[in-house]
Amino acid sequence: MPREPRGHLHVNRHHFPVTTTMEEHDMKPILATSAALFFTLFSLSAMTQAEMSDEKGMMQESEMSEDKGMMHEAGMPPAEEIKQDTKDLLASLKAYGADQREAAVKATKEALEAADERIDALQARLDENWDDMSEAAREKTQASMTALRERRAQVAEWYEDMESSSDSAWDEIKEGFAEAYEALGEAWHEAVESFEEE
Repeated sequence: MPREPRGHLHVNRHHFPVTTTMEEHDMKPILATSAALFFTLFSLSAMTQAEMSDEKGMMQESEMSEDKGMMHEAGMPPAEEIKQDTKDLLASLKAYGADQREAAVKATKEALEAADERIDALQARLDENWDDMSEAAREKTQASMTALRERRAQVAEWYEDMESSSDSAWDEIKEGFAEAYEALGEAWHEAVESFEEE
């Protein structure tokens, strides 16, 4: 059952402690999947945003070439692969038992840090284009960014619960986190789409 937001949007990225007691090999499956998911999800969306902006004349050709070059060098996978990565991440998280909490928490922490970087980059891009946007476009895009940050805050709450939950509540916490994580991905796509439409 999804939890209601606690009424705050500020998320402290440095609040997540780094665990050091698990063997490194215990964390590899979910760590690799979660990091890959967020890097590919957000980078592919940024690439799509750059392509759409070019079609609408929002970017100069030189900027477009630079963005595409950066994405090409990063070797980003297609959208279908990102969807599969999401499924793999959630399946990996589901497979972790309460006795593997530290591995799940560490992997999740890295994924959230990557998400924060991408959200900040999208906000910076919005700020950069602010003067060229209509009032309606500003309102719509800013509303999408607010919704995105709200979803990120909800994921952070589930992350905190994941760190401190009892063994008996572990499965419920994982389910809640998975739902919040999926909602964050949807909010990301909506934010990018609202920016591309303008």
